[in-house]
Amino acid sequence: MKKELTVIQKVCCPPAVNPTIERNQAEAGAALLSAIADPTRLSIISMLAASGEAVCVCDITDSFTLGQPTISHHLRIMREAGIISGDKRGKWVYYSLVQSKYHEVQSLLEMVFAVPAPALA
Repeated sequence: MKKELTVIQKVCCPPAVNPTIERNQAEAGAALLSAIADPTRLSIISMLAASGEAVCVCDITDSFTLGQPTISHHLRIMREAGIISGDKRGKWVYYSLVQSKYHEVQSLLEMVFAVPAPALA
C-alpha cells in the first residue's frame, strides 16, 4: 500500500516579494556600507561634504578627540573603499569625497529601499 503525500499550502501570509537587489550587488554594497558604518567615518564624510573642497588631514585630526593614528586608520578604510581620495601636498595630505562613490551609495540605497507599487497604496 502506497502512502500519498499531501502538499500543504502555506496560508499564513501572502508570498514574499523578491529582493530588489541581486546577490553580487548586495555583497559589493555591504562592503561599501561597512566602510562608512562608523560614527567617526560618517562624521569625516560629513565634514568633507560640507567643505566642498579638499580638507587637510591636520584639520580632520584637530576636529576629533581621537589620536592621529586612529584618524589615519579611519581614513585608510575609506580610501581603500574608494569613498575618499587623498592628495599629498608637501608633508600634508588633503582629503576629498569621491563623487562617483557618493552616487553609488545613493543608488544602492534606492535599490534596497525600492517599494513595489502595490505596497504604496
